[in-house]
Amino acid sequence: MSYQQPQQPGWGQQPPPPKKGKTGKILGFGCLGIVGLFVLVGIVAVAAGGDEDSTKPPAAAVDAKPGKAEDAKVDAPREELAKKAPVTVTARTVDFKKSILAQGEDYTSVQVTITNNSKNDLDINPLYVTITDTNGSKHTAELGVDEDQLDTVSLAPGENVTGTITGKGKFDAKYVTYTDGLIGDSVRGNVS
Repeated sequence: MSYQQPQQPGWGQQPPPPKKGKTGKILGFGCLGIVGLFVLVGIVAVAAGGDEDSTKPPAAAVDAKPGKAEDAKVDAPREELAKKAPVTVTARTVDFKKSILAQGEDYTSVQVTITNNSKNDLDINPLYVTITDTNGSKHTAELGVDEDQLDTVSLAPGENVTGTITGKGKFDAKYVTYTDGLIGDSVRGNVS
């Protein structure tokens, strides 16, 4: 008689694979759908914004009253029309006033006045203003290098603020651009 050992259960057999649920797929497609929705909303917002020059007044303001009033507005200087815009920016060159944070004298300063003509508060920050030179190069604000730097404030309707924006290097400033927030509408002001 031969002796055989009994085989233990499970030896040589693979356990059945676990059943996969559909929950993971549903969550994955749900998250993908939300991301897709945000992308779609962003595309629609950019398309609706267009690339209008924000220093121009809205067309409704110019076309509101036909007749003689319209003729007067057509003949009015662009500066008067720009004053009716929600935000106006004026700028002029000024001498650089070195602060203790400046390293050297190689800076260009522009005095900027921003006026809030809208009905809402307006956040102002030196980082929201850039200087473009006569060569077309854009210069960002160097913080703390000029004694008269533009303050970070919230302007109520009708208020304005004046301060300098300073760029690194020596250049001839052509215009400044204020952007409402980091990605909002932009308004230009020519440097005089």
